[in-house]
Amino acid sequence: MRGVVFDGKRVEVVDDLDVREPGPGEVRVAVAAAGLCHSDLSVVDGTIPFPAPVVLGHEGAGVVDAVGAGVTHVRPGDHVALSTLANCGTCADCDRGRPTMCRRAIGRPERPFTRGAEPVFQFAANSAFAERTVVKAVQAVRIPDDLPLPSAALIGCGVLTGVGAVLNRACVDRGESVLVIGAGGIGLNVIQGARIAGATRIVAVDANPEKEAVARQFGATHFLTSVDDARQVVPTGVDHAFECVGRVELVRQAIDLLDRRGQAVLLGVPAATAEASFRVSSLYLDKAILGCRYGSSRPQRDIALYAELYREGRLMLDELVTATYPVEDFAKAAQDAAEGRVARAVLTF
Repeated sequence: MRGVVFDGKRVEVVDDLDVREPGPGEVRVAVAAAGLCHSDLSVVDGTIPFPAPVVLGHEGAGVVDAVGAGVTHVRPGDHVALSTLANCGTCADCDRGRPTMCRRAIGRPERPFTRGAEPVFQFAANSAFAERTVVKAVQAVRIPDDLPLPSAALIGCGVLTGVGAVLNRACVDRGESVLVIGAGGIGLNVIQGARIAGATRIVAVDANPEKEAVARQFGATHFLTSVDDARQVVPTGVDHAFECVGRVELVRQAIDLLDRRGQAVLLGVPAATAEASFRVSSLYLDKAILGCRYGSSRPQRDIALYAELYREGRLMLDELVTATYPVEDFAKAAQDAAEGRVARAVLTF
C-alpha cells in the first residue's frame, strides 16, 4: 500500500508498505484524507526528534476496515476521525478526564508497519499518511457519515488543538478579549474557538497580510501584521494571548500584552531546547503562562461535539481545506504548507 515515509534524511512516497492486522483493543482504518500539519514538517526538519524510518501524518479520517477483539464502539464501515491520543483509559489522569496527561500516550512509538523486512515506526500513534493504519480503539472516534472526510480529518489535530485550547485550557468567557499570534491552521481554529466562546474582541496577528480575509472569515475582529501594533487596538492588554507560531520572541510579546489576570497560552512548537525569557514582575497582577497539549482535549467527547457544531453551522471545517492533493503530490503539498500558501493542505487516497 502507499504511504509517506521519512527515513531520517528524506521523505518518499512509497507503494510497498504493509500494516499488520489489528490486535485486541485495536482498529484498522482505511484512511481517506489526512491534513498536513506543521508537526509533520517538524519531524522532517528535526524540530521534533523522532525515530526513523517513520510513516508520517497524524490528522486523518477514514472508514473502519477491521476491528480487534473487544472493540464494540465502532465496526467495519463506520466513518471515524483519528486522534493521536493512545491513552490507556485506566490511569489516574485518564480517570480524571485528562487523557492528554496519560503517560502511556506520550513517547511510546510503536512499529505496526513494515517495508520489506524492516519495521517502520508510527508517528504520533497515528500515521495517517498511509492507505491503512492501525490505532488503539480509543483513537477512532465515530463521526456522522455526512461529514466530508477531507474536512473531518482536520478535527483530529488542528481543531482539537486550537478550539480546545480556547474552550478547555484557557476557558475563554463571553465578552473577553483574545490575541492570536499566527493565523495558520492552529491560529484559525483558536480564532473560531474564541468566536464560539463569545469573545468580543479577537485580534489576529500574522506577518502575511494575505491572511487577513480568512482570519476575519473565521471570526477575527481586527487584523495586524505586527504584534508591535497591538497596543493600538488593546491599550490595556488582553485577557488571553495565544502564541501559535513557536518563536520565543513572540512568547515574550504575548506575555507582555496581557491585561490584569490575563493568561498566555503556548501552542507553537519551537526547538526542544529553546528557552524564553520574561520579566517576573510582569506576572504579579495574577497573570499566568499556560502550556497546552493537544487542546487539553478529551477526543471521544470533543470530536463528537465539534462534528455537531459543524453540522449546526457554528464550526468551520470546509473553509480550512485550502487545497487537496493526491498523496503522490506530498512534496508539493509540503512546499505550499511551508510557504504559508494554505491554511491546511489535505492529502487524499
